[in-house]
Amino acid sequence: MKNVMSNKFAIALYVLPSLLLILVLIYIPIVLTGYYGLMDWDGIGQMKFIGLENYIHLLKDKMFWSSTYHSILLALFSTISLIAYLIISIILASKIKGANLLRKIYLIPMLLSSVAIAQLWLKIFDPTNGMLNKLLEMFGVENTPLWLADPKLVLFAIFIPIVWQYAGFYIIIYYAALKNVPEEIIEAAKIDGANSAQIAYKIKLPLISGVIKVTIVLAIVGSLKYFDLIYVMTGGGPNGSSEVIASLMYREAFKSYNFGYGSAIGFALLVICLVMTWVIRKLTVSKEDVQF
Repeated sequence: MKNVMSNKFAIALYVLPSLLLILVLIYIPIVLTGYYGLMDWDGIGQMKFIGLENYIHLLKDKMFWSSTYHSILLALFSTISLIAYLIISIILASKIKGANLLRKIYLIPMLLSSVAIAQLWLKIFDPTNGMLNKLLEMFGVENTPLWLADPKLVLFAIFIPIVWQYAGFYIIIYYAALKNVPEEIIEAAKIDGANSAQIAYKIKLPLISGVIKVTIVLAIVGSLKYFDLIYVMTGGGPNGSSEVIASLMYREAFKSYNFGYGSAIGFALLVICLVMTWVIRKLTVSKEDVQF
């Protein structure tokens, strides 16, 4: 084994397949997306080079900025929901009765496809026979909302199933991190007179801060490129009030056959995700991280 690890050719030979996969599946498509953004192309016929025209149009496109705003709102909402996930995880990790059953219940949405979840919530939001409006009617609400048809409500209505869909994913991450906190530290804090809230805030949270930072990046970047559930539930409507960057990209490339402009939107989405990741890392860096 030592001979292999000291042989640079052998190391390169082992690493080469992974590098080729990364190159073919990630970096080449990124370069091609940026290249197609320089073209006037319907995705089938002859490509025509138009330089930065698509990217200039992108900066002037009100629909692009509107969809970017919606994506940022979704990212903000998803980040705030991490607080609820963290609280639930702390409760589940506190050896309460039924914790195992609750963990399994929270994981159920992860077992369903986004299309199935979208169809389920379409039934719940149905204005005439939906469960949500029926409950409101039981409490005396006469003019029940048109959840997915009202431009002022549709975006926030869609946020609810998205948060529900990913609850189990983040809860299980936080739960696993909390379970790795040394029991000796918690016992020492209890002996010193710390209550449950103090233990959670001053001991558990600092010890899993690295995991929290990772989930913030996952939540924000995942929200910025979110597509499937929104597309199934509203298709970006009504009148673009639930359009996000990914759905706009799909509509331009595969419905309007403006593949060049769609590629420009896709490349812009990549840049936005990279910038947001860099900003989050800069904002969440700590002295301990730097010293480490």
